Amino acid sequence: MTRFIRYILWGVVLLAIQTTLVRLFSVENVLPDIVTIWLVYVALKEGQIAGTISGFISGLLIDFVSGDFLGLSALTKTLCGFIAGFFYDEFKTNQIFGTYRFFFAVLISSLLHNVVYFAVYLFGTDITLVAAVLHYGVGTTAYTSAVSLIPMRRRKK
Repeated sequence: MTRFIRYILWGVVLLAIQTTLVRLFSVENVLPDIVTIWLVYVALKEGQIAGTISGFISGLLIDFVSGDFLGLSALTKTLCGFIAGFFYDEFKTNQIFGTYRFFFAVLISSLLHNVVYFAVYLFGTDITLVAAVLHYGVGTTAYTSAVSLIPMRRRKK
């Protein structure tokens, strides 16, 4: 039970950082998504169900804080946790974080998250889906994946 409390506390801290401090690291209006990295971590550590539930709760909290498009982050973070759960291996949980499997889980989860997010968010605007996904989706995915190398490399030592 204490590890789930730890996940909740880390999730709240990372949500606060995501909604406040991460904006300082913007590159061409592209931000890393540290909540996605955390969701992948939870899914790889606890499994697909925990990742999916964590994704829904964190996405709903992001929706409430941003007040922008209620339910969109909940949908895409749920998808992110679900997809990351496919990389879960009960017998290799601790070994995953020192390998590039964590990086690829973040990369794939983030890419699918961003494609769905920007497809829905920009629907009906003048920005085409391809332009939005290439600029924001791929950019955010690359930035998030690069940031995910930091805890992966730290964990490996």
